[in-house]
Amino acid sequence: MSASEGKVKPISRSLLIVVLLLAIALIPIGIRIAFPDSPTLFAATRPDNLGVSSGKLAPCPSTPNCVSSQSTDIEHYIDPLTYQSSATDAIAKLKNLIETQEGAKLIAETGNYLYAEFMTRWMGFVDDVEFYTNEEAKKIEVRSASRLAESDLGVNRQRIESIRNLFNILAGSPPVQGNGTGG
Repeated sequence: MSASEGKVKPISRSLLIVVLLLAIALIPIGIRIAFPDSPTLFAATRPDNLGVSSGKLAPCPSTPNCVSSQSTDIEHYIDPLTYQSSATDAIAKLKNLIETQEGAKLIAETGNYLYAEFMTRWMGFVDDVEFYTNEEAKKIEVRSASRLAESDLGVNRQRIESIRNLFNILAGSPPVQGNGTGG
């Protein structure tokens, strides 16, 4: 038996670094799986400008991680939801729909306003989503904004479009085709 056969090769430094980085990356995911409702570093603090003021929801910030039916620029604009029933019935349907959405938590509710937080499953990012009924126009104004990051990769727009389609199905209307930008 030679001297080199009895020795164990040391773990290379680069392999050790890769293993440590993987462990660091997987620990937060494991925590999210074990404790899905616990806040994360990515939840940030709840904005203090939410709600309705003079018939308006808060404007979107300049970053592309927000959509609003009351926005005046095309980057942030999304069509409002529409309804044919009473405003009370429409907001009740919308509330029931939101309560079935994965990661959604209803935070505030009045007769014509809903505010929900949507938390992503793996990293725990939180988006603030608001709905406000405009009874005269039979519209539900919407706003969906990410708390953190510059871009949301279109998640807020996709969420509102998904909610719109489900809401239309509940209301007996056909699903909407398109991207909700009025075009």
